[in-house]
Amino acid sequence: PTTSPTTNPSSTPTTTPTPTPVVFPLTLTDNYGNSMTLPRYPVKIVSLAPANTQILFAVGAGGNVVGVTRYCNYPYNFSAWVAAGNMSSIGSYYKPAIEPIIALNPDLILASSGSVDAADQLRSLGYKVLTLNPTDLAGTLKNIILVGKATGHESEATTLADSLQQRINAVVNGVANVATKPRVYVELYSDPYTSVGSGTFINSLIKMAGGQNIYENSSTAYPKASAEFIINQNPEIIILPDSMGVDLTRSYAGIFNRDGWYLISAVRNSKIYIVNANALNQPGPRQIDALEDLAKILHPEIFGQYFYRP
Repeated sequence: PTTSPTTNPSSTPTTTPTPTPVVFPLTLTDNYGNSMTLPRYPVKIVSLAPANTQILFAVGAGGNVVGVTRYCNYPYNFSAWVAAGNMSSIGSYYKPAIEPIIALNPDLILASSGSVDAADQLRSLGYKVLTLNPTDLAGTLKNIILVGKATGHESEATTLADSLQQRINAVVNGVANVATKPRVYVELYSDPYTSVGSGTFINSLIKMAGGQNIYENSSTAYPKASAEFIINQNPEIIILPDSMGVDLTRSYAGIFNRDGWYLISAVRNSKIYIVNANALNQPGPRQIDALEDLAKILHPEIFGQYFYRP
């Protein structure tokens, strides 16, 4: 990732649109069933989520991105671009104000589940908006194709999606006949203990990587974890996502000193792993990195040794 604003995204030459015959106006439908009609390919794009920003740059439309959230930090250090005046920040990912977005006069806005209300307001004002909210990796790949179509980079998007699908297949096929599925506890927050349940991306990634989330049957997506339950479930693997609610310096070492936790297999065998939270939880191309990382953690005998990727 770039550490200094050496590139001005607003002046970066845009990749020539895919030469696939396209008939305008072009109508596309987003993940919420909203239809949007483009009279031409967008010149100025605003992204309202880190995952959307990743997709835009991955398919080759990064040169048209003029606005991002303050949480967008991949594949470049956008905060440095904003500080240098080469990119605009629209502010928050969750419930963003629409005024900074309108000020950029974008031709296309990519919203997310965190900006549904803003997306509705912007549509009512006549702006072109696609809201992306995939529920699994298949949905993420479909969104990559959708963004490619909307930006004139369908060929690049298709190539990317095919490549990512091959990597997914390698993991799924690799664990298809594993004899055991290690029990996994994911700790998002340490005060109070908070984990992940069914209906979350992280839970589905654990299953795809050949593991069993001890909270997979929880009635809530992000259950408040009970120390007694965790000890009784005896997870063989503990996952600590970085940059979330866990104080890694204290929590990693502190886990060994928690009352009764020495009984847990993962603690006794030092099977506690730090993983990249953004890759794990943001529905963009990097989630396949997270899937591969989990596969290495859960089944090193198949996929090799895991190394933390910040």
